[in-house]
Amino acid sequence: MTKYLCSKMKCQHHLMMVLIVSWSGGGFAAYEWNNNDMAIQHVAAFLHNNPHLKQLCLKDDGCPYKEGLRSSVGEGNCWGYENDCNNADKLPDCPGDSQNWAPDKTSQKQEFWNTADFGYVQQHRKERKLYCRPGKPDDSSLECTDHLRMCHASNIFIDLSTAGLSHSTNPYREDVLKKNQIGGHCHLNKELLQSQLDHKSPLQSWAAEMEHYTELVDLKCDIFISRPTYLIKLDATVNMYHHFCDFVNLYISQHINNSFNLDVNIIIWDTSGHNMNPMFIETWKAFTKHPLMLLKDFDGKRVCIKQAVFSLLARMRRGLYYNMPLIPGCYGSSLIRSFSHHLIHRLRIPQNGPLESKIRVTLLTRSTQYRQILNQDQLLRSLQTDVEMEVQQVDFNRTVPFLKQIEISHNTDILIGMHGAGLTHMLFQPDWGVIFELYNCEDAGCYLDLSRLRGIRYLTWKNKQLLTQEDEGHHPTLGAHAKFTNYAFDVDEFMRLVRLGAAYVKHHPAFHAAHTARFFSTELQQEKQHQDSITLQKQYQQHKENHGISGSIPPEKLNSFPRDDL
Repeated sequence: MTKYLCSKMKCQHHLMMVLIVSWSGGGFAAYEWNNNDMAIQHVAAFLHNNPHLKQLCLKDDGCPYKEGLRSSVGEGNCWGYENDCNNADKLPDCPGDSQNWAPDKTSQKQEFWNTADFGYVQQHRKERKLYCRPGKPDDSSLECTDHLRMCHASNIFIDLSTAGLSHSTNPYREDVLKKNQIGGHCHLNKELLQSQLDHKSPLQSWAAEMEHYTELVDLKCDIFISRPTYLIKLDATVNMYHHFCDFVNLYISQHINNSFNLDVNIIIWDTSGHNMNPMFIETWKAFTKHPLMLLKDFDGKRVCIKQAVFSLLARMRRGLYYNMPLIPGCYGSSLIRSFSHHLIHRLRIPQNGPLESKIRVTLLTRSTQYRQILNQDQLLRSLQTDVEMEVQQVDFNRTVPFLKQIEISHNTDILIGMHGAGLTHMLFQPDWGVIFELYNCEDAGCYLDLSRLRGIRYLTWKNKQLLTQEDEGHHPTLGAHAKFTNYAFDVDEFMRLVRLGAAYVKHHPAFHAAHTARFFSTELQQEKQHQDSITLQKQYQQHKENHGISGSIPPEKLNSFPRDDL
């Protein structure tokens, strides 16, 4: 394959000849176990989609996944989007009302699954179409999902010789490539390609780039990249809420591509001459073991990439998770939970709890001018007087290394903070966690929906008579605005809500299991689990009576209780 490509493309400079990723999930020509660093919960599903690796693992004494194959811990033997996977037991719990979004409970569950869970992966996998067909095994190819939201290209040619990136200030230029500056040696379906340009926008699709894809015959490459390469455009990298939408979509793209290999390049498609923002840079270690590449690194060059994946993007229409329309009444996306577990594992974030007799509470403070807690010291003193709580106050600013921030949030049972991007740390709270958005500043859906995706409990302030707003707020252009002022909170109401959260944590099955495993012997664990099961059954029965719920939901899924009963 390489001999043909280099003779056809006249390669002048060759980069990193290594492992090849297949778009269809067929596996790899060669394999190193340490390049697929999977959490134990995900091993069975990963090997289910790579049966040749499963057989190899069973025979290979050096395979690190044997325990995962034997263990019952995890998401199951498949993710739920595979053709041979029965996903009936993977559908979400939807105890709340759909508010007329769905005609019945079955439709409500299916809508959440399709738009916010692994059904979303399934849909994109079904959408893939071949836009440029190879004539020979070593020709180019182009395969994309609908609207060119994600593409996989083999032996693709990208000409940046006239891009002028180094002196550009616009990271989202759509004029970087022109006809004959992107393409490959294959048979292009021009009509199909032109029909998929309707989502052309910098962070919605790759239409601005792929619309110029051309059938090319004789190519000349200055640089040839043979390591599998992901390309991605980024949302605002200074804001955790926006930037982690990039990471979620890259993770989804890995599922669509059936590859979680760390031996890949990642090229940031930033059409400016800017350097990478370092704020969350450590997170990329969960996706590649190599340094990030910037598009400007190839400015003025003609580049050929053997296998390239153009990732899903952060602001796609009806995408995950920015401004997505999330059906009411459902909680707990197994996709987002898997994303959390995946990053926690790959970044080696330790879980040091639960504590034996205390709930870990973290109060986020802000260094910004607005959304300050005016009586913050008073609230902290009240928390610290509760003997059942271990309390810390943190400001997740640039002086705190980001991996340390994740460790703090992962070891927080109840995370409290004003509306703001720091609440995105809920993605890394333990499965029994509670997020208390102290006040949502009249943006009610943003972090409520993120908590519903993550599957943790959400609390927020509702009684405005027990809240003091400093002034009307001073948005620089919109005038009075709830996000541009500061607030004080009634101490008694604050503590009431925190204690509700603490009660939820202590009764969560995952908290019980982790607590029992840490502090009880095997015999005591079994007895405690039996007593816990009886308690949870009684609790669930009372909940059904209180909320008029019919049907049966196992007590291990009590984390799906409605959030609006507080």
